[in-house]
Amino acid sequence: MYKIGLSTTASRNTEELFSSCTKAGVEVVEISRPKGEVDALDYNELKSLSDKYGVKIWSFHLPFWPFSEIDISREDLAEKSIEYLCNIIDKATGIGIDKFVIHASGEPIEDENRKGRMECAKKSLDTLAKYAKERGAIICVEDLPRSCLGRSISDIKELISANDDLHVCFDTNHLLYEDNVDFVRALGDKIVTLHVSDFDMVNERHWLPGEGKNDWKSILGALKEVGYKGPWLYEIDFGFPKTIIRERELTPEDFVRNATELFEGKDFTIFSTPKPNLGYWE
Repeated sequence: MYKIGLSTTASRNTEELFSSCTKAGVEVVEISRPKGEVDALDYNELKSLSDKYGVKIWSFHLPFWPFSEIDISREDLAEKSIEYLCNIIDKATGIGIDKFVIHASGEPIEDENRKGRMECAKKSLDTLAKYAKERGAIICVEDLPRSCLGRSISDIKELISANDDLHVCFDTNHLLYEDNVDFVRALGDKIVTLHVSDFDMVNERHWLPGEGKNDWKSILGALKEVGYKGPWLYEIDFGFPKTIIRERELTPEDFVRNATELFEGKDFTIFSTPKPNLGYWE
């Protein structure tokens, strides 16, 4: 139904990861690493591993942390952030990457500051969209949780109104105040990539689908309805998050099985238990 993808947040960008993806049937990856590791990336090595193992680099998640250094919605950081992100776009497009996922802001953002931060983010996104287009690429604005810009349908629509070439990365565990199905139907063909994970609808958790409360059949149905054509790309760590108890670490095979079960209308294989009485920030 959809190619199965995996964010490299699951593991480091190593030959072992690419090799294990190939063996499991994971066809695409998103490069996503902390700022320090991104700064030290060998892009030619990434291209070589992609070619060697036949795993396409579908997208690149632009760094967003620390908020004190990178934030396109802050007047005092926007120019510096844009320059930094454009440098990454230059290097990544040089090896054929053509989709860049971006956070429109850091947090927290007080209500009285949202309008100003929104205007700054839109100007930044317009600049980045034009820069990416010149290099044959697109910027994909991600929906975000809590007080971040992009926490609602209206937020995302306003952000991408800055430039017709802006698109959307739909993260299935970030909408804390609105329904995922409504989001898909409202953004339609602007959604070109996904970050798939589950949550308890209290805060983002990045659990495996079936471990939380998302209505996956309805989400999948809505994506088909709007003609989504990108991959089913998981953004979940292999390890043990502090919010859930699992029998073991996840593997690429677990993601392939999870996606296949959903696509075939089967019940999810579950080998975990969310920790009881989870707090907001646990």
